[in-house]
Amino acid sequence: MICGIDEAGRGCLCGSLFVAGVVCDEAKSAWLKEIGVKDSKKLSKARRFELAGLIKDAPALHYHIVEKSASEVDKLGLSLCLREGIEEIIAQLAVHAKEFCIDGNTLFGLKSTREYVLRALIGGDDILPQISAASILAKTAKDTQMNGFDELYPGYGFKNNAGYGTKTHFEAIKKSGLLSMHRKTFLRKLNAPTKDHSHKA
Repeated sequence: MICGIDEAGRGCLCGSLFVAGVVCDEAKSAWLKEIGVKDSKKLSKARRFELAGLIKDAPALHYHIVEKSASEVDKLGLSLCLREGIEEIIAQLAVHAKEFCIDGNTLFGLKSTREYVLRALIGGDDILPQISAASILAKTAKDTQMNGFDELYPGYGFKNNAGYGTKTHFEAIKKSGLLSMHRKTFLRKLNAPTKDHSHKA
């Protein structure tokens, strides 16, 4: 039983970071391929949500999703939030998996133990179906959050930009200011001209 781990929202300027883990055996891994599971960035939003529903409802498949808020990212930093997210997934899913594969080239300082093996897998969301499934769950969690923000604050275009630094998003920040769900540390690094109206939310 292998657990694949991936995230969504790492580089966005607004909203939470989501880290997801998906565990299944080889037979279920083959099923994930059959239904079209692959890197979430290569799927339409509608298809991601469709597949997320199938993944969550599938028997003999286990998953866990961790959310780290914008304020946590500002306070702790992205790397520590990712590390804590991975640690929580391991704690929740170690009863099912003895191997944890993280998409990317770093383990964020974490190491294998007697209980499980931890691996970093570059391009893992194209290689391991469990990581692809995790990327879909993380991305749909992020999309769901941003869709909700878009309903509350339609002027920011969150439904389309998903919190990333698009031209429209920056223009909205300049015009209407920051919200509480904006990552202030990220915007300071970009020297983005903003008005802080974070009390709005």
